[in-house]
Amino acid sequence: MTEHRTPSELERDLGEQIRHERLRKNLTMKVLATEAGISEQTLRNLEEGSGSRVETLIRVVRALGKTSWLESFKPRVSISPMQMLKGTQQRQRASKSKG
Repeated sequence: MTEHRTPSELERDLGEQIRHERLRKNLTMKVLATEAGISEQTLRNLEEGSGSRVETLIRVVRALGKTSWLESFKPRVSISPMQMLKGTQQRQRASKSKG
């Protein structure tokens, strides 16, 4: 269960998943780092779970062609904005008082 894991443990797991995907695609650290626009050391830190910026994660995920991983964080929209507009009443304004 991920609810009981520490942020450090989850960060290491994420790094392992990235490393696994890199190796599955038969990419060296140098090639992936270049494609992501980061240094090899930055990629190494990400894969080891030893601290990384969100921007680095996004760059590497894009370079791996796995942006679908990022899509899983987006909330699902259950009601469309258009449906919400149809259900609202038109705003009523106060009339100018006389007197």
